[in-house]
Amino acid sequence: MFNANSGLVKLWFGAVMTGTYKYADVPNLSNLREQVKIKVEEMGYDTENENAA
Repeated sequence: MFNANSGLVKLWFGAVMTGTYKYADVPNLSNLREQVKIKVEEMGYDTENENAA
């Protein structure tokens, strides 16, 4: 349903990359989380250890 060019994917990607939200906050809506994960991981964001300090 969602792809890399979808508005919600772009919105959540930006929110995660700027630190407004964490990847864990992305809603589990259809394939939204998966598409956001692909984009943020391409930028080097570690979705598995985002809470590690």
